[in-house]
Amino acid sequence: MSSQIQSKNKFFQSLKNQNTRTLDKVIHELHDDVFKKIDCLNCANCCKTTGPLWTAKDRDRVAKHLKVKTTEFENSYLKIDEEGDYVLQQLPCPFLENDNRCGIYKIRPKACAEYPHTKRPKQKQILHLTQINQSICPAVESIVDQMEFIFSKNAKKGLQKRLKR
Repeated sequence: MSSQIQSKNKFFQSLKNQNTRTLDKVIHELHDDVFKKIDCLNCANCCKTTGPLWTAKDRDRVAKHLKVKTTEFENSYLKIDEEGDYVLQQLPCPFLENDNRCGIYKIRPKACAEYPHTKRPKQKQILHLTQINQSICPAVESIVDQMEFIFSKNAKKGLQKRLKR
């Protein structure tokens, strides 16, 4: 395992020792800052490389939008993975358009709407997702890079100032 991967693993392990509220506050603020600067339409890596989990509500909603029965939608677009979840049969997402826009944006799956999950509460519980998503999403990569600085021993004073805002 490379030293960079080991370093990232160690960093994410250290985040598990952070106060839950502090971690949420930092990640949520970074999320807001980063997404003011990053346009997802320039990338769409999530849609090209990572399929969402499709809940029953997601499947029903999209099937209704496409004017097909849910089973027909499932058979055409989805498969059941080894964990029993509905996922896309193929990537990139079949609803990804040439300009990186989502063809079903207003009714997209909940997992897509929440991606990259850095705005969800209780970040400590989903650190494994953040660690995975940093290699997919430039916004998450930026958030993690900034978190590494904020939580470093050299930045304790900066963290204290940030939390007082």
